[in-house]
Amino acid sequence: MTDLSQGLSASLSPLSIGLTEFIDEFGDELLDSLNRSNPPVYTGQRDAERQRVLEGLARSPFPAQAEVVQAAAALLLDRHEQACVLNAEMGTGKTMMAIAIAAVMHAAGYRRTLVVSPPHLVYKWRREILETAPGARVWVLNGPDTLVKLLRLRDQLGGPYDGRQEFFVLGRVRMRMGFHWRLACWPKRAGGGRLLAGCPDCGRLLEDPDGNLLTMELFRSEERRRRCPHCGAALWTLMRPGQADPSDRRTTILKSMCRIPTIGPVRAERLLNDFGEDFLASMLVDNVSEFVNLMDAQGNFIFSDRQAKRMERAMANLEFGFGEGGYQPTEFIKRYLPDGCFDLLVVDEGHEYKNSGSAQGQAMGVLAAKARKTVLLTGTLMGGYADDLFYLLFRILTRRMIEDGYRPNARGSMAPAAMSFMRDHGVLKDIYTERDGESHKTARGKKLSVRTVKAPGFGPKGIHRFVLPFTVFLKLKDIGGNVLPDYREEFVDVPMAPKQATAYQRLAATLTTELRQALARRDTTLLGVVLNVLLAWPDCCFRTEVVKHPRTRNTLALVPALFGDEELMPKERALVDLCLAEKAKQRKVLAYTVYSGTRDTTSRLKRMLEQAGLKVAVLRASVDTARREDWILDQVDRDIDVLITNPELVKTGLDLLDFPTIAFLQTGYNVYTLQQAARRSWRIGQKHPVRVVFFGYAGSSQITCLQLMAKKIAVAQSTSGDVPESGLDALNQDGDSVEMALARQLIAA
Repeated sequence: MTDLSQGLSASLSPLSIGLTEFIDEFGDELLDSLNRSNPPVYTGQRDAERQRVLEGLARSPFPAQAEVVQAAAALLLDRHEQACVLNAEMGTGKTMMAIAIAAVMHAAGYRRTLVVSPPHLVYKWRREILETAPGARVWVLNGPDTLVKLLRLRDQLGGPYDGRQEFFVLGRVRMRMGFHWRLACWPKRAGGGRLLAGCPDCGRLLEDPDGNLLTMELFRSEERRRRCPHCGAALWTLMRPGQADPSDRRTTILKSMCRIPTIGPVRAERLLNDFGEDFLASMLVDNVSEFVNLMDAQGNFIFSDRQAKRMERAMANLEFGFGEGGYQPTEFIKRYLPDGCFDLLVVDEGHEYKNSGSAQGQAMGVLAAKARKTVLLTGTLMGGYADDLFYLLFRILTRRMIEDGYRPNARGSMAPAAMSFMRDHGVLKDIYTERDGESHKTARGKKLSVRTVKAPGFGPKGIHRFVLPFTVFLKLKDIGGNVLPDYREEFVDVPMAPKQATAYQRLAATLTTELRQALARRDTTLLGVVLNVLLAWPDCCFRTEVVKHPRTRNTLALVPALFGDEELMPKERALVDLCLAEKAKQRKVLAYTVYSGTRDTTSRLKRMLEQAGLKVAVLRASVDTARREDWILDQVDRDIDVLITNPELVKTGLDLLDFPTIAFLQTGYNVYTLQQAARRSWRIGQKHPVRVVFFGYAGSSQITCLQLMAKKIAVAQSTSGDVPESGLDALNQDGDSVEMALARQLIAA
């Protein structure tokens, strides 16, 4: 009996099993149960008519991409849902799939598609639409004449339809509500040399509320738009910000022509004298090809073939406008276009619109409310916190969120609803602080304070309610076949030089002591300063580091420069060795550094790599966003070996297939940026194995930061179709942001 009871108790003892192993063991039964309780929208049975539409595209999607399109169409058309989220890994072809979804929707009667895109991808969207959808008409709403195009669209509403699909591509920087304006009136001279304000329509003089005539000075001092009390005419007009003299048309045309390659100020002035302002302005706005093929009085081309080729390439990404502007297109769509004018809204890089007070996020919500259906594209739906999703979901799934009780309060604020969403589906931590209080009137006592902070995590109920029913997932590995090469990430632990390690330990000890003392006084002023210095100093110790208190300006630490201009630091030597080894294999390297501003390291890295015999280019923020793709292609044509840039500049949309090796000298704190930047070259069309290398200085805060970033990425993957190793990983109770977790580990050391 004893042996039996011992065996029984052993068989009933709790087992420790990872969530992944549990799903591997019981996944089929769990899936059957889930399908019975929540039938899937799309089960793999392709709609024949929609499949014919896909096969009729100029570029046919891969089978896995076609499945995504079928699933999205089933959700939007068969289930009549308001929105669909396409959460596809970077490089899976989200642009291609969105165009295919729009084509399927067009066959179902959805005529117009509005695409909201990052500014540097506007013309990439235009190119891919024209390459994919035969006969589609594309309007780019990214130039100064956006308002003219929207007015033309409004005039065409209700007219005959020729059956062609229409796309309108709007740059994200133009997504704001409101417009720029200035007061306008008719100045009328009165006795005594006074200038009075009159209505430009009826000519009546304007009066203040007391019946006194308004002088021009008083009229211009007003800060509100007003109308003439007699005829109702507007006493204001649109303007472009920064335009000092709206009537200086010649200067505007001159500046516009100087943006075109091979045309300088002298040639632009000569062209204006020869052809006139109106003639050149009309060609630049409406007929670029005529401008490129401009002829003189003798019938000879003004520009050579080489010049014309360069101009055509550049002008495909330029727009010119010479009229009044500044009226935000989203404001115009809200006020003057009917609901449903745009049948489908496609939001590229949708996670960029998650912030509560973002003007672009609010404008995206307005566009989603005006469109019949919305498709949101993202590769990183969640950055770790539940409220990353709240405002995004409210803007595209307003009806569902209101049904669940998340609505504005009486003052129109969404903050209480966001907090309620966090309590229901996220992780909130109540922190109780008890300290001895000052003497009370009658006795001493303790003072208890409570504050609530958010922590990373999103609960299973929220995923089941708001993510799974509206989201189509796609991983690069799902595409299958030989579409993509191998992808490998590796970490290189770089030992610091002896003098570097000694100075770092001394600096860390000094700053950590100051930080502990400040935090003991509940002063968090030093937190950001200390973290930034300890992360940056090992990469920037070629210059003197002076750390000052941000408020008192007292010097907290001073470390002289340790390395000369020609002396390689350990991480620089590791990068040079990597680039030389990759060049020997005929592989180009994309090197990321987050210190490209105040602590600029790009110039030094370029010099060190060039001294090793490598051809190097540095992509800076000064390169206009719309030109970055062409700029990088120009550098590749120059046969560079290494491209150095900040990951923020290329994190979205750009296909950097020419750089199969990626090196991170630092990562920063942003999970979105890290995930996006790491996959810039592992995309459809890549033929070479992709290698991503992370460098970190041993024994420094950089290593801790990398470990914490890995944890946050695991949380983000819980809403991207990946299952964490442990169920508790999905809630990730161990910390707040990367910065706060790093600070805790620092002061605990």
